[in-house]
Amino acid sequence: MAVTARGGDRRSLPVPDGLDGLRLDAALARMFGLSRAAASALVDDGLVSVDGRAPGRSDRVRGGAWLEVELPPPPRPVTEVVPTPVAGLRVIYDDDDIIVVDKPVGVAAHPAPGYTGPTVVGALAAAGYRIATSGAAERQGVVHRLDVGTTGVMVVAKSELAYMALKRAFREREVDKRYRAVVQGHPDPLRGTVDAPIDRHPRKPGLFAVVAGGKPSVTHYDAEEAFRAASLLTIRLETGRTHQIRVHMAALRHPCVGDLAYGADPVLAERLGLRRQWLHAFELSFAHPADGQPVTFTSEDPPDLAEALERLRAMS
Repeated sequence: MAVTARGGDRRSLPVPDGLDGLRLDAALARMFGLSRAAASALVDDGLVSVDGRAPGRSDRVRGGAWLEVELPPPPRPVTEVVPTPVAGLRVIYDDDDIIVVDKPVGVAAHPAPGYTGPTVVGALAAAGYRIATSGAAERQGVVHRLDVGTTGVMVVAKSELAYMALKRAFREREVDKRYRAVVQGHPDPLRGTVDAPIDRHPRKPGLFAVVAGGKPSVTHYDAEEAFRAASLLTIRLETGRTHQIRVHMAALRHPCVGDLAYGADPVLAERLGLRRQWLHAFELSFAHPADGQPVTFTSEDPPDLAEALERLRAMS
């Protein structure tokens, strides 16, 4: 393996038999731990050859075919966690193993490339909390995330035992995650399940979409209240993909009210005074990692969402 002039690594190896018949971009993603978008970019940039020829990203690979790939250099380290107090972030529960917070809007779970705003881990550090050291440096202790524009209950691991137990519980779908969402229109049926794979949006950076071959994603919804222009849903997630509820509701043509990125009506959002999607993680239940006993934590609707809900009721 030699370092190339581009700063990346050149790999030469056969395609594993287990990937026989896959699209080239999917095979590259599996072999090198890349996103499909990154794998496709390598092919488009002429950095991949199969049996000595330049392939297309949708070509099907053959087990044993000789693959040559010039991988990009590893990403630069993400900005370290900076202890920063965050107004509105409330600690719901705290013990030796976990800390549960009520995350306000405009706060990310942890630092990320290109993001310079406040974070949950930064706020906890500023408040003097010690969290688990497991995980990448910038997201130590983080076992799940909420979008910057989504409020509600979030648990962070303080002990290494808790980190391992909670990561496994989320992976095995043993955590009960419930949300309240106000969506445009009236879903039909009023109670249902969306089982549709999600991956990065093929044309819109930073967004996600229902994509064939994406990661399995399952969302259960139940309409609780109907208004003239919208519906209040209770939503339970089986999986935890990025933007999952927002993507699945948009795919049903009922985007979360205020979610302009996924097709919501800006006029309705303005009338309701919303500057973000109406989506709130109101309940989180799991087995406590120390003793296995069930615990449940809840959060009330934050003021901006409660006000928008009251306006909807008045309009109806």
